[in-house]
Amino acid sequence: MEIKVTSLDGKAAGSLQLSDEIFGLQPRPDLIQRCVRWQLAKRRAGTHKVKGRAEIWRTGKKMYAQKGTGQARHGSARVNLFRGGGRSFGPVVRSHEHGLPKKVRALALRHALSSKAKDGGLIVIESATLKDPKTKALAAHFEKLGFNNALIIDGAEVDIGFRNAARNIPNIDVLPVQGINVYDILRRGKLVLTKAAVDALEARFK
Repeated sequence: MEIKVTSLDGKAAGSLQLSDEIFGLQPRPDLIQRCVRWQLAKRRAGTHKVKGRAEIWRTGKKMYAQKGTGQARHGSARVNLFRGGGRSFGPVVRSHEHGLPKKVRALALRHALSSKAKDGGLIVIESATLKDPKTKALAAHFEKLGFNNALIIDGAEVDIGFRNAARNIPNIDVLPVQGINVYDILRRGKLVLTKAAVDALEARFK
């Protein structure tokens, strides 16, 4: 498929032929959902914790006699029945990560790229560099191009001035091509690739 290339100034900068094996697939929501679920599970801290009955600082002595009181049978006051007792089956510190094969992750990324290309959310720019790396100047460029919610992917290295200028603009993320991922692609309205990023992606999936 062919796509037009623009500059940050909004001027036409030719066109580019995109690989149909990466940007022309019929998106599969099941693959994309599996990859997003894997990403979100992997980044969870898993530090939630409550105290069980063994961790409560309270006597374990039997509260009163088993028989003759007319009350229910009770032993330790640390059980979950009583106020201040331990919690049964509460959350413990653990990892929420689960496995997902590399081939499935790679395929999900290609389908996420294809979904952006299909719904018109894919834009290719010539380069992500600024002569005057100021946030105000970059925000003016983005306003002209209509980038109010976008993920910008550059080549192997992101221009430091461009990254710093974009840092304070809300709903704009800038990543090197190694950091491209399914979740960030979907959470932003537009996916903006530089020509260097397109070349790197096509080399990666060749």
